[in-house]
Amino acid sequence: MPNPKVHFLTCANQRPQGHPRGCCADKGAMGVMTAFGQRMQETQKFSTVMVSAVRSCLGPCASGPVVVVYPDNVWYGNVTAENALQIFDSHVNEGKPVEALMLPEGTF
Repeated sequence: MPNPKVHFLTCANQRPQGHPRGCCADKGAMGVMTAFGQRMQETQKFSTVMVSAVRSCLGPCASGPVVVVYPDNVWYGNVTAENALQIFDSHVNEGKPVEALMLPEGTF
């Protein structure tokens, strides 16, 4: 498999119901993953883009679903399926982050 140009890592951590930190899975992480996967399918970017679910906590649970983009080391919070499409297009097509959706430094 070729080295991906962009790798989208989506937190899909699942905690027991009622856990005080909550979890990204309960906040729609799988819808975000589906949106990334559909956009990858639509654009046929299989050799340059990778989409992965992270089953362990990435940390900023209050801001979930969380998405990290590598190698850019850009962190996004409260990502929706619609945001995922914008994030995908901006990183893959334009090579830049969506600043309005980024988590502030120190959040992660």
